[in-house]
Amino acid sequence: MKSEVRIGCGAGFWGDSAEGPKQLVESGEIDYLVLDYLAEITMSLLARARIKDANAGYATDFPAVVAALAPRLKSDGIKVVTNAGGVNPQACKAAIDEKLKALGIELKVSIVTGDDLLPRTAEFADTKEMFSGEAMPAKLWSMNAYLGAFPIAQALAGGADIVLTGRCVDSAVVLGPLIHEFGWQATDYDQLSAGSLAGHVIECGAQATGGVSTDWEKVSGDWDRMGFPIAICRGDGSFIATKPAQTGGRVVPETVAEQIVYEIGDPTAYLLPDVTCDWSGVTLKQVGDQRVEVTGARGRAPTDHYKVSATYQDGFRSSGTMMIGGINAVRKAEAVAAAILKRTRALFAQRGLADYLRCDVEVLGSEANWGVQSRARGSREVILKLSVHHADKQALEIFGREFIPPATAMAQGITGFSGGRPSPTPLVRLFSCLVAKAAVGIEVDGAIFSPSPPVGEGRGEGGAHAVRVETAPESGQPPLPNPLPQGERGLVSVPLITLAYGRSGDKGDSANIGVLARKPEFLPLLRAQLTPEAVAAYFAHFTPSKVERFEIPGLGGFNFLLHNALGGGGMASLRYDPQGKMMAQILMDFAVQIPGSMIEQGLVQA
Repeated sequence: MKSEVRIGCGAGFWGDSAEGPKQLVESGEIDYLVLDYLAEITMSLLARARIKDANAGYATDFPAVVAALAPRLKSDGIKVVTNAGGVNPQACKAAIDEKLKALGIELKVSIVTGDDLLPRTAEFADTKEMFSGEAMPAKLWSMNAYLGAFPIAQALAGGADIVLTGRCVDSAVVLGPLIHEFGWQATDYDQLSAGSLAGHVIECGAQATGGVSTDWEKVSGDWDRMGFPIAICRGDGSFIATKPAQTGGRVVPETVAEQIVYEIGDPTAYLLPDVTCDWSGVTLKQVGDQRVEVTGARGRAPTDHYKVSATYQDGFRSSGTMMIGGINAVRKAEAVAAAILKRTRALFAQRGLADYLRCDVEVLGSEANWGVQSRARGSREVILKLSVHHADKQALEIFGREFIPPATAMAQGITGFSGGRPSPTPLVRLFSCLVAKAAVGIEVDGAIFSPSPPVGEGRGEGGAHAVRVETAPESGQPPLPNPLPQGERGLVSVPLITLAYGRSGDKGDSANIGVLARKPEFLPLLRAQLTPEAVAAYFAHFTPSKVERFEIPGLGGFNFLLHNALGGGGMASLRYDPQGKMMAQILMDFAVQIPGSMIEQGLVQA
C-alpha cells in the first residue's frame, strides 16, 4: 500500500482547456489523471446525440486527449479515470481502443455502466420529483443515476489503465482510486468522506488553484498559465491541495475554502452514494508554498437510494440581445422590451396562440441582478436581454421576427444584435428523484458489480456541528444587532467583501452562497447581521421561497441556500446567470456595520 497517492484533475467540464491534462501528465507529479466532463445539460445533449447516431453520446474530445498523452501514460504508469463515457461508454471505449491500436500502445480500457435508466423509465413511472413532489413527465430525454466510487475501484483492481464511466457523482472519479489504493471499505465512513472531499476540491479544475476567487487581483497575473489542481492523498483521508511546479495560480486556505463551500448545501449532510459527508469541522493549514493541508472530514452511513437526474422538454425558449445607447439608456431598454412583448402578444392573439409561459427582461449594464441595490440606473450604454418561454414553437418564431425591427421603429441608439434573429430551441427541465440502490444494476466491463455492504453503522463518527436556520423571506431586514460593543461611539458601514470572501453556484433551482470570514474577529459581526432574513431581503428581487443558513465552524463562515431563486435553475432558467455563479459577488456589496475602532486598530482596511 502506498503512503500517498497523487491525483490531478485536468478538466472541470466538457470544454475545459485541453492544456490541463497535458500539463498534469507532463509535470511528472501525478499517479492518476481524472477528468470531470458531465453536467445535467450535457447528459441531455448526449442522449439526443445518441438518438441521431448510435456511435455518439460521449465526450468526443476525450479519445484525442488519450491519444496525445498515451506514450507518457504508458511510460509513467499514470492511470486515468473519467466520466467521459456520458450515455455511451461502449462507443467511447471503441474510439479509444482504435486510437491506441493505431499508436501501437496497449492500455486496458474498462467501463462502468448501469447509470442509464432511460430504457427502464416505465419501471419508475410512479416516482415523484424529490423537491416539488410532481409526477414524472410522460417523455424523458435522459435519466441517469449518480453512481458511486466502488465500481471504479473494482475496475482498477481488475487491471484497468483507463476507467470510463457514465453518470457518477463528480467526486467519485477521485474517491475510486483512493478506495483501490488504500483498501478502504464501505464502512470506513470518515475516510470515504475525506476522499470525497479531495474529489470535491479538485473536480472543478482551476477553481481550486485560485480560479474565480474573490480576491481575483492576487492571481490575475497568472490567468494565462493557470495550474490545474493536484490532491496528495494519504491513507487516513487527509490530503494536501497543490498544483504543478512552475504554473500559475494561488493555492492558499481561502481559495481552497471557497471551493469546499461550493454547492454543498448543508455541510453536515452532503449526501453521496458512498457516504453522508460532514465537512463542517474541516480545517485548512498552509504547509508550504502552494500547499494547503485539508483535515477534519467526517462521515456517516449513506442512504439506500441513488439520486437520479432526468431531463425532459417543456416547450421552447428564445433569447435575443441588443445594445442600446444614449441618455436614460436603461429606461429606453425597458421600454423597448415592453413594446416587443406587447406587440408579439397582440400578434399571438390574432393567430389564436396562447400567451408566453414566462418572460425575463434583464438590462445588462444597469446592475439588474443587484435589484434595488443597483447603482447604475443612469448608465448610457446597456445590453437588453429578452428571453421568453412558450409551449408553441410557432409563437417564438413570431418573437424572433419581431425582435430586430425595433432598430428602425423604436428607440434611437439600438445596435449590435448579437447572433442576429433569435431562434426557438427546446427548453429542457431537470427532474430529480430517488431510486432504490437495489433497483440499479451496475456492471464493470459487462460483469455484474458486487455491491458494497448494506447501509448501516460504520466506523465513522461524523457529527452535526452546523447551525441551521430557516426563515421566510418576508421577515425583512432586522435591526442592527449586537455584538457591536456597548457604548461604541462610531459605527462604520463597509461592504461584505471587506470582511469576507465567498463562492456561489446552484443546487437545482436553489442558489448556494458560501461566505467565509477573512478574520475570526469578523465572524460574530457576520453571524449577527448576515442573517437569513437579511439575505432574503437583499435578494428579494429573485423571490426566494426560503433562505437557510448553515454555519461552518471549521472554515469560519456560512453556507446560504436560497430556495427557488434561479428562475427554474440551470437549463430551465431564462436568466443570463442561470446557475447563480454571480450571486456571491452580488452579496459582497451587502453593507455591514462595524465599530470604527476596527479601522483605527488596522483590523479592517476601509
